[in-house]
Amino acid sequence: MPTRKTRAAAISIASNSTLIILKIIAGLITGSVSLIAEAIHSLMDLAAAIIAFFSVRLSDTPADKKHPFGHGKAENISGVIEGVLILVAAGLIVYEAIKKIISGVNLDVIEVGIGIMAVAIVVNFFVSRYLYKISKATDSLALEADAAHLSTDVLTMAGVFIGLIIVRITGWQILDPIIAMVVAVLIVKAAIDIIRKSYGGLMDVSLPDAEQKLIEVCLLEHKDRIVEFHRLRTRKAGSQRQIDLHLVIPKNTHVDEADLLCDHLEKDIEALLSNAEVTIHVEPCASNCSQCHVICELRLHS
Repeated sequence: MPTRKTRAAAISIASNSTLIILKIIAGLITGSVSLIAEAIHSLMDLAAAIIAFFSVRLSDTPADKKHPFGHGKAENISGVIEGVLILVAAGLIVYEAIKKIISGVNLDVIEVGIGIMAVAIVVNFFVSRYLYKISKATDSLALEADAAHLSTDVLTMAGVFIGLIIVRITGWQILDPIIAMVVAVLIVKAAIDIIRKSYGGLMDVSLPDAEQKLIEVCLLEHKDRIVEFHRLRTRKAGSQRQIDLHLVIPKNTHVDEADLLCDHLEKDIEALLSNAEVTIHVEPCASNCSQCHVICELRLHS
C-alpha cells in the first residue's frame, strides 16, 4: 500500500507532467522564450519528482543484511541529483534567452501564455503546500526538496506572468528573454540551497544544535541515576536520526537495572525526536568516583 510520502510524490509527478504539456503548447503558440524557460524548468522538476518518488520508496525500505543502517541516505542522494538538475535547467534557460536576444523576439497570441501561466501558478501553489505539509509530517528530505522546487516555480511563474502582461500592454517584447534570465538566477539559488542541505547528510553532519540540546537535556534529567555521558554522536540519513553515546553509571548497578535505564532513556529520546534510533554503550564509573557516592546516597534516602 502506498505511504503518505509516495502518494505525495505521485501527485507531484502528475501535476508537473500536466504543466509541462501546457507550457510547451503555450511557448510554441506564442514564441515566448520565458514560457519555454518555464517548460524546461518544469521538465527538470518532473525529473526531480520522479527521483523523489523512487527515493522515498527506497528510504522507507526496512534495514536489511547489506544495509543494516537502513536506506535513509537515498533521500540525500536524491536531493543532490535534484539540485544538479535544476542547475542544468538554469543553463538551458540562459542559453535560449541569449539566442532570442541575438536573433530577435517575435511574440504572438500572448493571451494564451498569460492564461496558461495563471492556471499553472494556482496548481503549483496548492501542490507545493501539500508537499511541504507531508514532508514536515514524515520528515522527508526528498519531498521537502520537491516542495521547494514547486515553491520557486510559483515565484518564477508569477514573474513570467507579470512580464507577459507588461509585454501585452507596452509591446516591449525584449522583456521576454530578460525575464527568462531572471528566472534562471532564481533557479540557481534554489539549486545551491538544496544541494548544500542534501550533501550535509551524505557527509554525516551532526543533528542541528537544537536537537542535540534536547538529547543532552533529556540525559541530564536522569542525573540521579547516571554519573555522566560522553561521546555523543548524531547524524541524519534522510528522515532517520541515528544517535549513539557512552553512558557512565555507578559501578555497583545491577545489569538488569542498567538495561532498564537504557531502555527508558532510548524511549525518552525517541519520543522527543521522530524516526530516531538510539544506541547506548554502558560504562562503569571509577571505584572512587565522587558522583557515584552522591548517587548512592540519594538511593539510600529515596
